[in-house]
Amino acid sequence: MKAFTQLGKFEGRGSMEGWLTRITTNTCLNMLRSAKRRPELASADLSEDESTWLDSQMSEVAAERHRSSERSFVAADLADRVLENLPPEDRVVLTLIDGEDASVKEVAELTGWSEAKVKVQAFRARRRMRVAVEKLLGKPAPLK
Repeated sequence: MKAFTQLGKFEGRGSMEGWLTRITTNTCLNMLRSAKRRPELASADLSEDESTWLDSQMSEVAAERHRSSERSFVAADLADRVLENLPPEDRVVLTLIDGEDASVKEVAELTGWSEAKVKVQAFRARRRMRVAVEKLLGKPAPLK
């Protein structure tokens, strides 16, 4: 990046390869100097209480990440099961808009539908999906 931004300053007195090598070398040296000014704390430098606290915090973070990824997996599996039972047009619109973050305009171009149809189809597909999920979860459907 530095070489690209400084390309206008290359005077051509030496080879391009030498100029790039010099930029790379200077950048690396600057990074090493900077690291010396801000030494990292080694875990061996921590007291036993600090080390214990850090271990417990890291364990909690790891456990929460695991629970979060497990919830995401369950939710994705549920969504796949529900999508399998929806009509193809519903699957297409939900997958593109909600799954791949496509815009209404993009979905209209891909499907050949009008933007209005895409919006209506998405609204109705979400409603059908919500009803299907509530059935799976054993929740009563809301009164209309």
